Amino acid sequence: MISRAVTDPRDGRRVALKKLPNVFQSLVSSKRVFRELKMLCFFKHDNVLSALDILQPPHLDFFQEIYVITELLQSDLHKIIVSPQHLSPDHIKVFLYQILRGLKYLHSARILHRDIKPGNLLVNSNCVLKICDFGLARVAEPDQNVHMTQEVVTQYYRAPEILMGARHYTAAVDVWSVGCIFGELLRRRILFQAQSPVQQLELITELLGSPTLEEMRYACEGAKSHMLRRAQKPPSLATLYNLSSQATHEAVHLLCQMLVFDPDKRITVVDALAHPYLDEGRLRYHSCMCTCCYTTSAGLRQYRVDFEPSAAHPFDDLWERKLTSVQQVKGEKSCRVENSCKDEKK
Repeated sequence: MISRAVTDPRDGRRVALKKLPNVFQSLVSSKRVFRELKMLCFFKHDNVLSALDILQPPHLDFFQEIYVITELLQSDLHKIIVSPQHLSPDHIKVFLYQILRGLKYLHSARILHRDIKPGNLLVNSNCVLKICDFGLARVAEPDQNVHMTQEVVTQYYRAPEILMGARHYTAAVDVWSVGCIFGELLRRRILFQAQSPVQQLELITELLGSPTLEEMRYACEGAKSHMLRRAQKPPSLATLYNLSSQATHEAVHLLCQMLVFDPDKRITVVDALAHPYLDEGRLRYHSCMCTCCYTTSAGLRQYRVDFEPSAAHPFDDLWERKLTSVQQVKGEKSCRVENSCKDEKK
């Protein structure tokens, strides 16, 4: 995806224009692009990037690329983390709160992002954060017998169950990624930075300790055998206090609940949002950053009842199962994407 900042000639505002070239190279890639476009039209949340408009050629014969117009945000969390800019405890709390707030919305719509990383978290000059890049996103699969691709999530943020070859996984993989980002915000360096998936798993076990057989129940047999041959390692979670002076007891307590080997025991987004560490981040965000609350003419702040709203309804992917050829996807895109986006924004 190629992105650039442009001025929309229709209203003069600065926006991001993203070009999706060669979208019909294969059935898999074209369905993935269509899915992402449908999601961008579906989203209605302050912490999730959505499409303002979608531009496509007027005729199928010229339909090889698509342009997506989105809100323009000046930076991303990766650029902020590697910059010399000081990150206060308030910065970290309000960033983490917004990530989890946006992720709660996605998970309530049954969407797994599957590539949560600092570069996919856009930030504007007021520190408002939006989750972006849904190229690997998909609807959660309730049937554990259905195999899901393992070619997801940038390695540094990949959950151990995926590293160990799990054929099926849940929204817990996104929570693991957020835990890695939380540690990176505290440390100002990548938490688990390895050269290979095997080494990535080694770094994780150095912190969490060797997993039990029960904790490896989702792993493939090869990964289980590899782990059982390794020398047993004790957990060293106390070292998380050394990440920085901002690694307080509350911060480490929440981080430890995110970085849990067993996905079924990993904290959920909803429970993470209820953790006391995020109370100050929630207050700061809703006091002066959000669009869901407002200040009256008398100067009183009016807060909404639900600070972390869920999606109005789950994202529907039934249409995707009916598409069996590139030409069919092309026709579906041409007929439905723009209309779908306009309908969803009503």
